[in-house]
Amino acid sequence: MPIDAVNAAVKAHILAEALPYIQRFHDRTIIIKYGGNAMTEPALKAGFARDVVMLKLVGMNPVIVHGGGPQIGDLLKKMGIKSEFRQGMRVTDDRVMNVVEMVLGELNQEIVGLINQHGGKAVGLTGQDGAFIHARKMLLKSETKHDEYVDIGLVGEIERIDPELINLLDSRDFIPVVAPIGVGSEGEAYNINADLVAGKLAETLQAEKLVLMTNTVGVLDKDGNLLTGLSASQIEALFADGTIHGGMLPKIGSALDAVKNGVRSSHIIDGRVEHALLLEVLTNEGVGTMIRSDVDDSRDVRARG
Repeated sequence: MPIDAVNAAVKAHILAEALPYIQRFHDRTIIIKYGGNAMTEPALKAGFARDVVMLKLVGMNPVIVHGGGPQIGDLLKKMGIKSEFRQGMRVTDDRVMNVVEMVLGELNQEIVGLINQHGGKAVGLTGQDGAFIHARKMLLKSETKHDEYVDIGLVGEIERIDPELINLLDSRDFIPVVAPIGVGSEGEAYNINADLVAGKLAETLQAEKLVLMTNTVGVLDKDGNLLTGLSASQIEALFADGTIHGGMLPKIGSALDAVKNGVRSSHIIDGRVEHALLLEVLTNEGVGTMIRSDVDDSRDVRARG
């Protein structure tokens, strides 16, 4: 069926709108935290893989960090193991860690396969490969007792990330796909929140963008309205007044830390929207919340209110 004039004009406008972003972000690194419905619905999974391949083919350097929380929770439930969370972090004993490693390994290979099916060259990694994500045990500050900490098991916090392996893959036009497992000083594996890995990786690589795919439309105010453009100080105010809470804390926290430490912008986008990644990176309006540092970056071609 031939395309009609109206649809042709709309498609041409969208393609033309993408040009300055393609130019601006050529050879720039974009860290993408992949999670939520985009990881479970077949059409969204295929669309995500195509979007990643397209970003690579137009000259950007996408790096994928994936989660797996819902899938881990489902398998734990089938095994009769109760999921427990503290301050948005999964309490992880030895049994839970075995499930985490198994599920993340399967998801990693599935993502690699999808990207490769759509013409990319993806390589799957965990932080244990080349020991490039160095981690230590995370202890959470008690919410009820001052100066006390809570041990949540084999949950790690990142000491440092060695960029050499990721840089090598990028230089050979591979797309790294990273599962969020770190390695301790004695070789022990740690479960690390994928948002934190994505944020720290973005800082380490001095990425142009950190994109966090979620099951929400973005950052919302107390009335449930989408906030499309925010500065670091505005995000801090939303933390202070309790607007951002619960499971969103590590996600928004990593986005905030990234822009404070050299990443040009962080984006919280709705992974339930088809081609959300392309819409956020290559169009004026985007599909979520963009966060920038308090220092205005005049080189960014997009203006978000």
